[in-house]
Amino acid sequence: MTPGFGKRADEILARLDELRAADAPTHGGHVLSYVYDSGLAELDELAARAVRAVQPVNGLDPTTFTSVATLERELLGFVRDLLSGTDGDGDVVGTVTTGGTESCLLAVKTARDVWLAARGLDPGSARPRLVAPTTVHAAFQKAAHYFGLELDLVSVGEDGTVAADAIAERLAEDVALVVVSVPSYPFAALDPVGEVAAACARHGIPLHVDACIGGLVLPFWPGLPAWDFSVPGVTSISADLHKFGYAPKGVSVLLQRGRDRQRMQYFATTRWPGYPVVNSTILGSKSAGPLAAAWAITEALGRDGFAELAASCLRSTSALRAAVEGIEGLRVLGDPVGPLLAVAADSSLEQSRQVDPHHWADAARALGWVLQLQPAVRQPDGTVLPPTTHLTVTPVTEGVLGDLLPALAAAADAVRGVAHFDPAPLLSGLPPLDGATPLDSDTAWALLQGFGIGSGSSDAGSDGRALPDQLAPLLALIEVLPAPIAERLLTELLARLVEPV
Repeated sequence: MTPGFGKRADEILARLDELRAADAPTHGGHVLSYVYDSGLAELDELAARAVRAVQPVNGLDPTTFTSVATLERELLGFVRDLLSGTDGDGDVVGTVTTGGTESCLLAVKTARDVWLAARGLDPGSARPRLVAPTTVHAAFQKAAHYFGLELDLVSVGEDGTVAADAIAERLAEDVALVVVSVPSYPFAALDPVGEVAAACARHGIPLHVDACIGGLVLPFWPGLPAWDFSVPGVTSISADLHKFGYAPKGVSVLLQRGRDRQRMQYFATTRWPGYPVVNSTILGSKSAGPLAAAWAITEALGRDGFAELAASCLRSTSALRAAVEGIEGLRVLGDPVGPLLAVAADSSLEQSRQVDPHHWADAARALGWVLQLQPAVRQPDGTVLPPTTHLTVTPVTEGVLGDLLPALAAAADAVRGVAHFDPAPLLSGLPPLDGATPLDSDTAWALLQGFGIGSGSSDAGSDGRALPDQLAPLLALIEVLPAPIAERLLTELLARLVEPV
């Protein structure tokens, strides 16, 4: 029954349906990033029922809502066993978080606090280093920014691989944490966990393995070197259940080796007149829905179910890789591991035969397939990683390969020989944008309007504040503008999209 103070339920839901119609589709395999579709409708229904069962529950206090403690304990047990957390020395314990970013933040916060405590220092009195490849997820840049660590990025090869020796050379007494990825999101490169863990162990430095995207699928991927808690020296691992655990956003797991270390992750206070506060995560009050959904899915699938879905991903990834490598003008970057691909232009060919990956992604989008554009990036050593397009493969992909592969080939044919977008005409006549002078909101918005960004055709609910149909020009601007300017403009764009009118 509708309360009767505002709109009727049918009007509200109709408006919501209208808004959702403008979204990229979350099911059916046409979006090859952001969403992880198992292809099993019954699994989605199970997750929805689990969420509804705990809808009013506050995950803040497992002593009041004891179901939260049981669900978390059992979910952690499943992932710990999957990642060899019962092998070797040391107790592996963990926390369910609200997503990969929170898992990464907490891994860094824990490492910082352990490093400070060992030296009798207070937060803010020193800036330890966080060492990681340039391909490490941006969440670690956020964590270093939030928690006052110096981010020391190690350049990778053009194929996305990092040399273990290059990381080992950075290790010293001021390093609080080293992070490697399994695999890296941008290029699907498997960082050398065993070699880096050995180097970290020699220096007494903890190693975090970011397996947010690979943690629930790579245990079933054939031919990989050891990368989980079976490797001595691996201190913590993050793994997302809302990726290849097929749960709704957002739920992740952070596992840490050693109870005393993991307890440094917590925040607790009795120094106020309210209830005693003990938080294992950054959030206090939080929904128990994603936790319940992830638990229900792991109960339903078990190891065998996850293995079967991983096998589907493997078959589709192999087919996609072969198809892309058969398209003149494109190449798969490096030797990707897991259900991910990064696709670049084949620079060994003359320009007229190359396919720019960003134009290719725009052309594929016009055919109904959403790929993810990744800009070129200059690394600390001066080398430039090329522009690429990212594809994430999920179990549902196997059922749409018959349509997807011809569409990718047709998109390449449509843009072959078209050069990477040149933003120079958009920048001509502007004063130098060097990042030294902060941009206020109105100036940043005016620049976006001048670039033709942020005022595209109006979709449902966008009120005219929409991205252009083609994203290649936006990515080209990001590549040439100083990072502080590009980041400020993107901040303005996203902020304007949600401002009330």
